[in-house]
Amino acid sequence: MYSKNLEAFLDMISFSEGTYAKGHHGYNVLYGGGYFTGYADHPRKKLTFTIKGKSVTSTAAGRYQILARYFDAYKKSLGLKDFSPASQDAIAVQMIKEQKALQNIEAGRFDEAVRQCSNIWASLPGAGYGQHENSLEALREFYVRMGGRVA
Repeated sequence: MYSKNLEAFLDMISFSEGTYAKGHHGYNVLYGGGYFTGYADHPRKKLTFTIKGKSVTSTAAGRYQILARYFDAYKKSLGLKDFSPASQDAIAVQMIKEQKALQNIEAGRFDEAVRQCSNIWASLPGAGYGQHENSLEALREFYVRMGGRVA
């Protein structure tokens, strides 16, 4: 359905967000590592954790840790019926497109694409949300392992 580079980039986001190796490839993971059941709607669970001495509350859920309010907006704009894996993928791809990173992903300009998406996903290097950020090198290595091509 998606190009090999885009599939590898989506896998890399999931890896970076800590959902890749969990549950159903991360599609059923709550913020903080718990799980939810059913994909009829976003789970909408507000969970609070202490990160680096600071209390952080989030509704992030799914493979790409999508916030409930973003799901609501994308559900409407993309005409989605649920929070299924296909819907989560569609939202992540739309977010990538909105950051104008898709062309860089397809061309193998991995570092630039990550930079363009860092304001969306807190775990990407340079995000600046005060949460754990993965190194560009580790993410690039995972991306290549998943079949992504770097120019």
